Amino acid sequence: MSNILEAHTISKKFGEFTALNKVSIQVPKGSIFGLLGPNGAGKTTLIRIINQITVPDQGHVILDGEPLQNHHIQDIGYLPEERGLYKSMKVGEQALYLAQLKGLSKSEAKKRLHFWFDRLEIGDWWNKKIQELSKGMAQKIQFVVTVLHQPKLLIFDEPFSGFDPINANLIKDEILRLRDEGATVIFSTHRMESIEELCDHIALINKSNKILDGKLTDIKRQFKSNTYEIGIKTHEVEALHKEIATSFNVSPAQFKTIDEQLKLNVRLNESQRPNDLLSYLTTKGEVSHFVELLPSTNDIFIKAVKNNS
Repeated sequence: MSNILEAHTISKKFGEFTALNKVSIQVPKGSIFGLLGPNGAGKTTLIRIINQITVPDQGHVILDGEPLQNHHIQDIGYLPEERGLYKSMKVGEQALYLAQLKGLSKSEAKKRLHFWFDRLEIGDWWNKKIQELSKGMAQKIQFVVTVLHQPKLLIFDEPFSGFDPINANLIKDEILRLRDEGATVIFSTHRMESIEELCDHIALINKSNKILDGKLTDIKRQFKSNTYEIGIKTHEVEALHKEIATSFNVSPAQFKTIDEQLKLNVRLNESQRPNDLLSYLTTKGEVSHFVELLPSTNDIFIKAVKNNS
């Protein structure tokens, strides 16, 4: 898989403060790439460099095989965390203006805007002023303006801010559809459940340094602890707990159940295999629950940042 974007050894200082320290990322074409990090880590600075809002002190950016240049602004759609709509302008008037800044003719911009307004069921907002809209409503308008010119690369910084669950899910589905139609997405958010649902690859920046990157599945494999969550139906919970603990490393587990059963987390050592554990458990009772505990993105985020502190 080739890369739509490559950032090579990007460094940026503001006075004595180092915002980025030789950070490199590679964003595969057709992927959704999660850019993660605590507040102040350097994510927004990197995004601003990709958008040519600021320039790096060191390093360079490649977009679709070419060194980043001024004309590439037409190939990028950027939804910033801090929204930039003019509150006193009417929705349709403003959307048309911003679309033309991205190189669309007025007639083509109108055609695409009506498509998106119908798709998101916001056609009645055309003559409203931005100041009349809720935060979530204004966010929908900014989303439409970001994707309208059909850029190769979409950059969303906290795209679900201000949305209720229904509209957040609507925008999530649109992001996935745009990816399926050929766009590549860089996605920055603090909502780890969104990273789990959407992202193929991630990079984690902490204190201006990249500390982790790669395919999300590979990173989960790297951080997994070979632990299984098990449930066994039994009326002798305490006795069975003690017996299993003589052969395996166990700890209490918490999951919902409707039956009286023993619930444990079992961590296997290097010589023990999941099939061995399952075979052993079936001799002790009816196994109702057997799941490998994979680390969540949130778990990985917290552990990696703590290890880097």
